[in-house]
Amino acid sequence: MSRAASTPTPPPSFEVALQELESIVRGMETGDASLEQSLTAYERGVGLLKHCQETLSAAEQKLQLLESDVLRDFEPADQRTAER
Repeated sequence: MSRAASTPTPPPSFEVALQELESIVRGMETGDASLEQSLTAYERGVGLLKHCQETLSAAEQKLQLLESDVLRDFEPADQRTAER
C-alpha cells in the first residue's frame, strides 16, 4: 500500500497525540528502524505535532476569549491576599 493512499487516523485527544509523538521520538532515537519505517514515523510525527500545535492554539484562543483578551501573569491566591 502506498503512503498517499493511506490516511492517518487522527488522535482522539491532545494527550493521546502527545504520547504517540513521544513514542515515535523514542523509537527513532534507537536507530533500529529501516529508512522506510523512519520516514513513515517521521511523517506521522509531523502530523501529530501539527495536531498538538493546533489544539494548543485553539485552547489559547479560548482562554483569551474567557479573559476578554487580557492575559495576565499567574499569581497564586496566597500572593494576591498577602498584597491586600
